[in-house]
Amino acid sequence: MQNKYFILRHGQTIHQTRKKGLVYGWPDAKPPIELTKLGRKQVKKSVQELKNKNIDLIFCSDIFRTRQTSKIVMKELNMEAIKYDKRLRDINWGIFQEKSKFLAWNYYENPKMRFKKAPPKGESWNDCQNRMKDFFKEIDKKYKAKNILIISHGDPLWLLEGWVKKLNQEQLLKQKLGKKTIQTGELRKIN
Repeated sequence: MQNKYFILRHGQTIHQTRKKGLVYGWPDAKPPIELTKLGRKQVKKSVQELKNKNIDLIFCSDIFRTRQTSKIVMKELNMEAIKYDKRLRDINWGIFQEKSKFLAWNYYENPKMRFKKAPPKGESWNDCQNRMKDFFKEIDKKYKAKNILIISHGDPLWLLEGWVKKLNQEQLLKQKLGKKTIQTGELRKIN
């Protein structure tokens, strides 16, 4: 890799509190999902860790909750520009968006199937990981010796980090089931 990379998941939303059992809308709910008060605090706390990292570029999902996150980051780091990219959007659960997570997960006989089998009108984990890899390879080829922050969502960041660290499907699934994936408002360095 030609750059240093940091990933930041958007802060907490009502999908981690009151709507915990529902799948996000895709690409976003109507009205869009906002960060909670705690979510904004989570982001501000993580940004403190970034202040001495000399971030050169920020790439962000174009979804409202990540845009809110990026605005906090920009303000705290005194940066003026962010590049929004649709490839950084959350995973598309297709027909299950804004429905029960229980219903969505029952579509699969076992969680490992989620890597290859997409829900109707949605995408698989492999599909999501491939678009994240395409994004990552493109920016790594374009920039050199930069400190780059990527702001996105739980599953895309988990899959990107797993690919960078060369984790196989078994290792990724162990992380997912063990709740070792990136949490809301969490910042990680991935290389």
